[in-house]
Amino acid sequence: MTAGIEHLVTSGTFSLDGGTWDVENNVWIVGDDTEAIVIDAAHDAGAIKAALGTRTLRAVVCTHAHNDHVDAAPALSAATGAKVLLHPDDLPLWKLTHPDEAPDGDLSDGQTITVAGTDLTVLHTPGHAPGAVCLYAADLGTVFTGDTLFAGGPGATGRSFSDFPTIVDSISRRLLALPPETVVRTGHGDSTTIGAEAPHLDEWITRGH
Repeated sequence: MTAGIEHLVTSGTFSLDGGTWDVENNVWIVGDDTEAIVIDAAHDAGAIKAALGTRTLRAVVCTHAHNDHVDAAPALSAATGAKVLLHPDDLPLWKLTHPDEAPDGDLSDGQTITVAGTDLTVLHTPGHAPGAVCLYAADLGTVFTGDTLFAGGPGATGRSFSDFPTIVDSISRRLLALPPETVVRTGHGDSTTIGAEAPHLDEWITRGH
């Protein structure tokens, strides 16, 4: 039996390079009736914990360390005992939000996270942030892309710690290699599919190289 996917939207702010913007974030819960993982603990640890109910939280997985994706991670970890996992290349960003706390473990390319009998493979996809990762669940036909790929194109690269050619390379090499029917569950906004985005990304790939 494979895990299910639940979706929670939380509201807060994103701050970087001296600016602050109101944002709504997608929080993804993957699991079954007894255990789950949370992908991106954004803004509201209480709401996320309420959505989990009595399930055991196995891990808080951070797709990257911009504050709007990790601001509730330590509080959710403290409330549940789950470890916070982050790619180490994003530690400089993490420290901007949580200077006195560290993640509990590292994410690495090719790592497998298993919950409710379902494997999620970590894909290191830098560009939006140095340690940005996506999580590919082949059994569920989906990839959780954080802010690397959205409905309509790549994530933003106009601020510190980001790079446009790098994100285009990550998308073209790692994400467009997935089956076209793969559902893309993003960090903000609507979901899409790899097949729907691939034709629109050609111009980005050309510009990026």
